[in-house]
Amino acid sequence: MTRRRPDTAALTRRRIAQPGAIAAAWAARAPATPSSDHRLMIIAADHPARGAFGVRDNPRAMASRPDLLGRLAEALARPGVDGVLGTADVLEDLLLMGCLDGKLVIGSMNRGGLQGASFELDDRFTAYDAATITRLGLDGGKVLARIGLQDAGSVATLEAGGRAVTELASAGRMAMVEPFLSVRSEGRVVNLLDPDSVITSMHIASGLGATSAHTWLKVPVVDDMHRVLDATTLPTLLLGGDPTGDPVDTYRAWADALAHPSAAGLVVGRSLLYPRGDEVSSAVDTAAALVHGGPR
Repeated sequence: MTRRRPDTAALTRRRIAQPGAIAAAWAARAPATPSSDHRLMIIAADHPARGAFGVRDNPRAMASRPDLLGRLAEALARPGVDGVLGTADVLEDLLLMGCLDGKLVIGSMNRGGLQGASFELDDRFTAYDAATITRLGLDGGKVLARIGLQDAGSVATLEAGGRAVTELASAGRMAMVEPFLSVRSEGRVVNLLDPDSVITSMHIASGLGATSAHTWLKVPVVDDMHRVLDATTLPTLLLGGDPTGDPVDTYRAWADALAHPSAAGLVVGRSLLYPRGDEVSSAVDTAAALVHGGPR
């Protein structure tokens, strides 16, 4: 299909000539209208800042910024999409494109654990901080909490994550915490996706910070998902991950997990932005219908 390509040259010219336009656009942004069913369909786009570009067999799928922005703009325009998760560079492009009015905006906070790096599990907070999220009027921040029991770098990540949860809650902002138990295998970090490992990571993440009043979890869809979701009363968003299987099976697994009382929606990036057949709108509409019910 032919996808409308955003005028990224105009974005660059505006960034050069009017750097103050970004702050002005944040101040003028129309706030999000809460969903009446209290469920969320969020598009994720914070992968590139960690050096992670791959989708299925294309290791550089997310490397083109014009292409990524075109896909994001298409997804955010669909009914039932409540918001977006990203780092400042991506969110500010979308802001200048006029794509964020009326949308929830979640700032990704720790992107220092670069994919494949020796320090990957020492996942420093190199992107948004709670003070900036609050000042700009963003709706929350995302904390990635990969826990390597044999890697000393994880404790610094957990400490910083707990501090971020507390600071976001003090400002009345959502803390979206994405936990994993992780190990190193053949030189790379691998997340453990068996039910018991996910349950353990959820309990650790739920205890981060001085209050859980504004904490939402973001967890993968794995086997025995209803037992997994019984691990928490916190609102829990399901993540999509790298799309490797049949989309029909993926949607079926999402629908089953979304039936659990703790499940509050989806946070999906690559599965919807780079679907099989490249029909972004169709994939997003299917996911939004699973979250909010009925055809869209």
